[in-house]
Amino acid sequence: MNLLLNTINGISLGSIYAIIALGYTMVYGIAKMLNFAHGDVIMVGAYICFCTMSYLSLPPAIGVVLAMLVCTVLGIIIERLAYKPLRAAPSLAVLITAIGVSYFLQNAALLIWKSDPKVFTSVLDGVPGLELFGGQLRVTAVTIVTILSNIVIMLALTTFTGKTRTGKAMRAVSEDKGASQLMGIDVNRTISLTFAIGSGLAAIAGVLLCSAYPTLMPTTGSMPGIKAFTAAVLGGIGSIPGAMLGGILLGVIEIFARAYISTQLSDAIVFTVLIVVLLIRPTGLLGKKITEKV
Repeated sequence: MNLLLNTINGISLGSIYAIIALGYTMVYGIAKMLNFAHGDVIMVGAYICFCTMSYLSLPPAIGVVLAMLVCTVLGIIIERLAYKPLRAAPSLAVLITAIGVSYFLQNAALLIWKSDPKVFTSVLDGVPGLELFGGQLRVTAVTIVTILSNIVIMLALTTFTGKTRTGKAMRAVSEDKGASQLMGIDVNRTISLTFAIGSGLAAIAGVLLCSAYPTLMPTTGSMPGIKAFTAAVLGGIGSIPGAMLGGILLGVIEIFARAYISTQLSDAIVFTVLIVVLLIRPTGLLGKKITEKV
């Protein structure tokens, strides 16, 4: 029974990582840059939802929607102010800028919400879970919603990028920005939309994360953000199904490492698995090897 419970908890945690990783992989796949401020957007979304429910006493659904709206706008602003001027700059300059944006968001959160931990009330507080095997196994409502949200978001993004006109424009920009612009695609708008979608997903992930682990601080998104990036690389960064697969595998490995090996060593085990996978398959599990002519 413990094995099944740990598997379900691992899939739930991995689903949160997968939703965050989808934001990473969307931005990298299209803009070819790593937005390391993504984890801090998660934190902003969680704080917006917390303030909506705790200070304004509004329903959780409004808190989630407001968090998504704020993070979507924040993602667009970050892209326009921090990353768009560096579109032709070396990747190192973009990386340093991303780290700078991350520190800016963390310190802004410290000024606004202070450093003391907040107790986040689950958006599904009071919603009954699922009892199996005569009550021997209880699955919380947060776990069920997290897993279902991950599946729905992954399928929606796959359909969006594969079937819609805008999604096809994103794929074209991912392949060749210059050729896309010559074909009439607004590259700047497409990249901004990508950041908007990724940041909106970050808000959902932040709310689900704090609903499952109800401590909220300005550094809340840092470690989950790093692990989600690890999940994106593990699954094959740039691949939407790969982000989901990598996130779930990472979550299961982490929960099993905590349960059967050591809580202190669980993070080290997770990153060791990543190193081993990349040594064997550098493109990740579902990543494609691309040959460039020079």
